[in-house]
Amino acid sequence: MTLLASRTPTPALAIETDSAPLLDPAAPTTPAPCPTSTVAKEYVHRVCSAEVFLTGSEQLTDTAFTVTARWPRAHTFFSTPDGTRHDPLQAAETIRQAGLYLAHTRFGVPLDHKFMMWNLDYTTRPHQLLIGAAPTDLTLDVQLLARPRRSGSAVDFTLETVVRRGPQLAATGHTRFTTVPDSTYQRLRQGRHDAEHPSTPLVTAEPLPPARVGRLRPCDVVLTPADAPGSWHLTPDFRHPTLFDHANDHMPGMVLLEAARQAANALSSPATITPAAAATTFHRYAEHDAPTTITARHTPGETPDAVTITVTGHQHGEPIFTTVLTDHPDHH
Repeated sequence: MTLLASRTPTPALAIETDSAPLLDPAAPTTPAPCPTSTVAKEYVHRVCSAEVFLTGSEQLTDTAFTVTARWPRAHTFFSTPDGTRHDPLQAAETIRQAGLYLAHTRFGVPLDHKFMMWNLDYTTRPHQLLIGAAPTDLTLDVQLLARPRRSGSAVDFTLETVVRRGPQLAATGHTRFTTVPDSTYQRLRQGRHDAEHPSTPLVTAEPLPPARVGRLRPCDVVLTPADAPGSWHLTPDFRHPTLFDHANDHMPGMVLLEAARQAANALSSPATITPAAAATTFHRYAEHDAPTTITARHTPGETPDAVTITVTGHQHGEPIFTTVLTDHPDHH
């Protein structure tokens, strides 16, 4: 289980004015261009607007929604080593943002409620992640599996998402969230809800080389060596502008997904792993002031040519998350 929430103000409402000049009804008209802007960053729990990928939504039925998104041609963090494709983890982040956005705008969840994410699964079609000559516009068909279950002020809901790039299927996703009021969250966290990021690293060893974990920049590396084979320490830089976009009292889910991806690369090095699919279960909060061990091992996959790696995270001997990542040789 991981929490994906921050205390955010209510976004200001847009106000329409009548100051636009009147048009000459006899003058020829042409369709006005439709500008693209992202949704309010508060709805997806982001501080930096550049980290918001959603652009709008429409409710089709009580349980079906269309969400639109746009990926920039280049992103400082969500990138692949060769720079030719969008990062599959960007699909995961977009699917995650869709869940938060619909909760606030369609399911009546207040902005100050906290989100617990239990699962985040994604499967991508790498050929549909190729970067083109313009930003990539996407349509997400989101299906709510049954109506949100409400227990007091808590809301539990599960979403299935299909991501399309034009008419082509680009990705699918599955997520489950529970939202709770801040007062409930404080009881769950038992005094840890105001915990701050450690001022000094928990592990002082040098991070792994970027190339070994499928990264280009040292600042993006989140793992340092551990004593046991196939194991590493989770040591992200808490100043990282994407992984820690806002203050939090635990490790965000996307940090754990990135750790899993890097552990898969470290295990497979010198081969590079860009997981086309991943299925993740979050078991409990990942505290940022406790040592975290990340372990990776090769496991049997569904198809003979697939590379399947299972990654787990532990704190104090207790499981934090489990991720099964899949890559295929023909995806590169």
